[in-house]
Amino acid sequence: MEPILQVSHLSVSLPGKNGPAPILKDISFSLKQGEILGLVGESGSGKSMTAFAVNQLLPGGGKSITGGSVLFAGEELTGKTEKQMQTFRGKDIAMIFQEPMTCLNPVFTVKRQMTDVIMIHEKRSRKEAEIQAADMLKKVHIRDPERTLSCYPYELSGGMRQRVMIAIALSCSPRLLIADEPTTALDVTVQAQIIFLLQEACQESGTGIIFISHDLGVVSQLCSRIAVMYAGTMAETGPASEVLKAPGHPYTKALLAAVPRFTSGGVRDRLYAIPGMVPDPSEIQRGCLFAPRCPHAMDICRTEHPPIQNLGNQHQVSCFLEKGVSRGDGIS
Repeated sequence: MEPILQVSHLSVSLPGKNGPAPILKDISFSLKQGEILGLVGESGSGKSMTAFAVNQLLPGGGKSITGGSVLFAGEELTGKTEKQMQTFRGKDIAMIFQEPMTCLNPVFTVKRQMTDVIMIHEKRSRKEAEIQAADMLKKVHIRDPERTLSCYPYELSGGMRQRVMIAIALSCSPRLLIADEPTTALDVTVQAQIIFLLQEACQESGTGIIFISHDLGVVSQLCSRIAVMYAGTMAETGPASEVLKAPGHPYTKALLAAVPRFTSGGVRDRLYAIPGMVPDPSEIQRGCLFAPRCPHAMDICRTEHPPIQNLGNQHQVSCFLEKGVSRGDGIS
């Protein structure tokens, strides 16, 4: 099966204090129809910027992309005009943003915001769009869709607003859904419901999903494959079970070590924290960007960019260590 999305050697630069700052560097990954790919990493690792690049929502538009390719269903997106991209966004490519309260328009009702999307992309009448909007709210398990449609965003709880965002995103049956930390700041019960909704969309309509998150626990439940990003680079990609159980990159291992673990006696005494900070993209650095924070760093790591190594079963790692870090340091 051909991938619905193929990102190859994507590079993005934005204006910085010392001139153009490289935000994304040689990013490559693919997504098949009906697959859920998890993008993980610390804040500043480039996860959301990758999503914006795919959707051509970067500051400065397509000019910010300095290299590489974004193929959606075999069609190149880089270089398309804003008007051309509008035919993709909302219909073929949908996005759930981090904070629904800032993404939903506070001066329009839920009905207005949902029906506008459906009428534009599905060419429905207003009455047909209202019926479809109510059906979509039922699909995301909102018990009283008619009342919800008449509400303004500020009248809804965080979980309800997130469901509305998902309903809007799925209302035109997109082939690609980008979910940018959709469970952030939600309680665990609502998180579980959101995960179920995304799985349902993937299974029923074959939507390919890019799921962006800091929460490795959520990613382990939802995603079949994982891509670990660090400072605008791709550190590791592979099947979720392998990446989480047997990490091949020191950064992935460090992320997993920082996950709280509960035992019969409670949480462990001391939580691990990765030393240092994600580097400023405007500062020129040589070698592996993780080297200043890596306990396994060698001299070559500080002078040369690490190669991509295949660990088998489509599991790849960008590291000088011959076999990556010691195996078996994942989520138990």
